[in-house]
Amino acid sequence: MNESRGVRVASVNREEEFYFGWQPKMPRRQAFFMAGVVVVLFLFAAGLAALLVCSQNPFAPAVFESLMPRTFQGVVVTTPYPALLVLRPGVAGEVAALSRYLLVGRGKHGVQQEMTSWQGRAVKLRGRLIYRDQKTLLEVVPGSITALTPVDATLVARADSLPSYSLGSFTLAGEIVDSKCYFGMMKPGELKTHRACAVRCISGGIPPVFVVRDQDGQAIYLLLVSAQGRSVNAEILHLIAEPLVISGEIVQHGDWLVLQADPKTYRRS
Repeated sequence: MNESRGVRVASVNREEEFYFGWQPKMPRRQAFFMAGVVVVLFLFAAGLAALLVCSQNPFAPAVFESLMPRTFQGVVVTTPYPALLVLRPGVAGEVAALSRYLLVGRGKHGVQQEMTSWQGRAVKLRGRLIYRDQKTLLEVVPGSITALTPVDATLVARADSLPSYSLGSFTLAGEIVDSKCYFGMMKPGELKTHRACAVRCISGGIPPVFVVRDQDGQAIYLLLVSAQGRSVNAEILHLIAEPLVISGEIVQHGDWLVLQADPKTYRRS
């Protein structure tokens, strides 16, 4: 008789805690339970988000001064890729006194055609700096280039005497990137996540760069040209963002290294 009565009482208590969504208030015990679930889920989500953030690689130290066009003056060279040779204040020596800023156009375009008529001439132009690891590019402001008057004789003389010399033949492993995105426009500007963009940039005339890592993980950058020193943009599009091995001759052009090799000899590693 007592057991029957106890079962009936317990049944009544469970029915009292049953909750329907249309009821104005949740039973006390269920309310505490749900509050606990919400807190646990919130802490789990916050912890997972923090773990994902901490597991990401930091952004590359690359900069694009998109809102800060500046005026530069220097001597234009068009081989192996368009560049502006500018005086580097406070640095002695003919080679060290000039920096080579690669020239690129807006968007995914090079400036090879625009610069052809300015080869070897002292100019003034406006551009936006792109830089990383002491390598610098300039996105040229359309229509901003003019002849420099009066001509800076010291600048021209140093540009004319800037030597290029071979460092020998090497076999290197690395990855092809487009210089504009890698050195400042995009983060990341490498690997397969950036491949589609890099293909468009290089096909549009942006200079291709071969990124090689030394034993300490430090990056070495080499502009890619053919064995004869001409542009290889159209011939390497299917090899961008792939692990590659390239054998060729390295030539020093001022503060840039150039890797001369036949694209047909590039091989996947």
